[in-house]
Amino acid sequence: MFEGEYFVLRVEKIDKYFPGVHALKEVSAAFEVGEVHALLGENGAGKSTLIKIISGVYTPDYGKMFIDNEELVVNSYIDALSKDISLVNQELQVLPRYSLTENIMLDKAVTYGGTGILNWKQMNNIAKKYLDIVGLSIPPTKAIGELSTAQKQMVEIAKALASKSKILLLDEPTSSISESEIKILFGILKEIKKDMTIIFVTHKLEEVFQLCDKVTVLRDGKKIGTKKIEDVSKQDLVKMMIGREERIEVFKDHYVNRNKKVLEVKNIFKEKKANNINFHLYQGEILGLYGLIGSGRTELARLIIGEDRMQSGEIYLNGEMIQPKSIADSLRKYKIGYVTENRKEEGLLLESTILDNLCITIWERLASRFLRFLKASKEKRYADDIIHKINIKTTGLHQKAGKLSGGNQQKVSIGKWLIADCDLIIFDEPTVGVDIGAKESIHELIFNLSKIEKKSIILISSDLPEVIKLSDRIYVFRKKQIVGEIIDVSKEPDSYDVVSKEVSKYYI
Repeated sequence: MFEGEYFVLRVEKIDKYFPGVHALKEVSAAFEVGEVHALLGENGAGKSTLIKIISGVYTPDYGKMFIDNEELVVNSYIDALSKDISLVNQELQVLPRYSLTENIMLDKAVTYGGTGILNWKQMNNIAKKYLDIVGLSIPPTKAIGELSTAQKQMVEIAKALASKSKILLLDEPTSSISESEIKILFGILKEIKKDMTIIFVTHKLEEVFQLCDKVTVLRDGKKIGTKKIEDVSKQDLVKMMIGREERIEVFKDHYVNRNKKVLEVKNIFKEKKANNINFHLYQGEILGLYGLIGSGRTELARLIIGEDRMQSGEIYLNGEMIQPKSIADSLRKYKIGYVTENRKEEGLLLESTILDNLCITIWERLASRFLRFLKASKEKRYADDIIHKINIKTTGLHQKAGKLSGGNQQKVSIGKWLIADCDLIIFDEPTVGVDIGAKESIHELIFNLSKIEKKSIILISSDLPEVIKLSDRIYVFRKKQIVGEIIDVSKEPDSYDVVSKEVSKYYI
């Protein structure tokens, strides 16, 4: 297939099976030095599986790999590192109790000669060099567990750069970092690509056009094609990914009961979290909270549900003052649900079944009053209903949540709050890390919750098109406070540019 041609890395007719799933089907692709090569596809298309095969995490069932035209056999990730292959995984691989230096230098320790004694001064200096490169002005001796998710992701990137590998694999590295951090990362990748082969997995098509030189698309485990970026459009890529044209769906205005304030927040303050925030939410309304990562939206949400304690301020639900003390308290007393932005660490029990994850919010309701055991038949009925309602693709109720694709994991994370029948649901970055098809499905779900079921929704997102598409009103956040409000967001097809300009003026 690639006979007579030279590529740094080639994979030929790679097949991979998991129980009940044919994840990769005779996939062949070639990657050159001096390029950033995007790997695209919906959740479950096989992108991460291919990345893990190249990096030695998985072993292919059939097929071969070649590096510099020599057959490549990789038995583990440590083996891959020894062969100049580094991976930045979408699931953070950090040692939380250890320092940044220890995390960055774990596989490349420096000793005093042959003594085996670690040269901490030199290792700290090396770690600091790469922390500076990725824009983190944090002491290398600091414990990584004290960092935010975005900062941990940048440390992982620093670790990969410090390895000075010939092949760098990036599996959704931008899923949890801010726009400013993405800009730094892209600048780094454009600079280092001349000496490396970079494979870049993302769901964000705009990133492909900003950064990449080539793109390979997978669908249902098969390679659909490889294109140069200058030869392809966004719609071409969407059609390759999902097998049809993208549905540009505009959600029409729906009835919002502006005579009934479901939620009212007055002067919420917490140092470095919220700066005297006031807002209200009507019945049946989708209220968008837009801002860059770190602008204060998530911090506010966690104050509202009681996961963090405010220093001053008041919260009213249907006119009554409330004081939630935790997510569980918000659910049990006030029927408020919270779909976290961090589904893997906070939203799901990855090693538990889909049944357990979906029904955890109603276990108290399902437990026998006297014998304290769960009514299994009811639990199964609730779970089956929600799986059908929101189209969760699974092999069964007893499949572990961690084995689902990202889009289906997110649906489970949402589904547990639908089963709980919350009146108010906060969605925090509900489509981060999901593909186009899952994104459309989640958008439709959120809209129907407000339109048909009259739920009140708070939508937190740094995806402006998403906020405009779904929201009835938008509050703009900056520096832990509300800096603007856009009232009555039009759902006309040409409204995006108008609202986008209105929002952008608050960031000038």
